[in-house]
Amino acid sequence: MKQRALNEQTDYDADFYAWTQETAESICRGAFDRIDREHLAEEVADMGKRDKREVRSRMTVLMMHLLKWQAQPELREKSSWRATIIEQQEQLELLFEDSPSLYQTADHDLPSIYSRAVKRAAAETGRAAETFPGECPYSLDELLEMDLSSLK
Repeated sequence: MKQRALNEQTDYDADFYAWTQETAESICRGAFDRIDREHLAEEVADMGKRDKREVRSRMTVLMMHLLKWQAQPELREKSSWRATIIEQQEQLELLFEDSPSLYQTADHDLPSIYSRAVKRAAAETGRAAETFPGECPYSLDELLEMDLSSLK
């Protein structure tokens, strides 16, 4: 592989990892004239989008498993639903600790996240989507703090 000249910058599209390392080094050195601002801004925005997608995904899994827990009590002991619910609650708590503004996003998106969870729970249980509550019966706080022993 050819060695690059010392002053030559790595192209964002040619070697993303090298670009990230050189950009971080340029920021630390205060060499702001060497920074590819357009791509850097895009990457920073994408980091926020990634975290938002992770919250939505974890919320969907949490609600889907809660729905299955409630709809199929006879399968609770044989399933890993309890462990999955606890894991999602813990991971969401960590995400919200790191980025408190994601809590408001999750709260705002709760109806659409719930709708996706119902579709997935219906597909996995073989039950009609209409057998599940039409609207999310829980607040975000209740979902995050729910103790399964309190559910029938």
